[in-house]
Amino acid sequence: MSELLELLSYPFVYRALIAGALISVCASVLGVILVLKHYSLIGHGLSEIGFASLSIASALGLPVMLVSAPAVILASFVIMFVSQRFRTAGDIAIAVASSAALALGVLVSSLTGQTSAMNSYLFGSVLAVGDGDMVSAVVLSLAVMGVFVVFYNRLFLITYNEDYARSLGINTTFYQVMISVMTALVVVMGIRVTGTLLISGIIILPAVTARRLASGFRNLVVLSGIVSFVGFVLGLGLSFMINVPAGAGVILVNTVILLIVRVIR
Repeated sequence: MSELLELLSYPFVYRALIAGALISVCASVLGVILVLKHYSLIGHGLSEIGFASLSIASALGLPVMLVSAPAVILASFVIMFVSQRFRTAGDIAIAVASSAALALGVLVSSLTGQTSAMNSYLFGSVLAVGDGDMVSAVVLSLAVMGVFVVFYNRLFLITYNEDYARSLGINTTFYQVMISVMTALVVVMGIRVTGTLLISGIIILPAVTARRLASGFRNLVVLSGIVSFVGFVLGLGLSFMINVPAGAGVILVNTVILLIVRVIR
């Protein structure tokens, strides 16, 4: 415990803690909707498309975040459309596209000699989290929580019965786009901390865990955020204790929490 408290005196540690915890909570809250609507593959697909765009931007000497954010947002629209229209075939298409994107990213980084530099995007790095990332995480978390507070009833209705929501005159397309954009931004920012290969875990695992415990949509959203926060803090501490990437520690802790909950239930 004394060693962990000493670590908090380092600026890069508290930046990673604040940014990572906020991003994890945002991811888990959005993950509730994605899990209930069976869009779990979206986070996985977006993360690997994000890695490909980061690799290309880095190879061309362009600002990586300014290039990857629009690319991932555009990809989120396509993935959401495919998932809604084709279901099973859409899942296969997303899996194929995400694998191809990851391969493209690895190929580009290898050809340009930036493999070691891109490893931080694959597995995450707390050292890569800067003041700008921390501020962006605060802004994004406020936006996501604000959306859930203001549009809670409509998000609830769209999640459980989209056809009925549409029959009431609710513009379901607008809310789908809003969810897609927020998910894409969470993925792009989360790559800094957890990495491309693990970002989908912080979207899905807390929501699946909370679903085992909570009854009611509101309780599910709140509990998912709590599980995600606890999992990130414990995972970050574990990563420092055993000297592993932060993303691996976070996903490992969340997985253990899920297994414990399944056994108890």
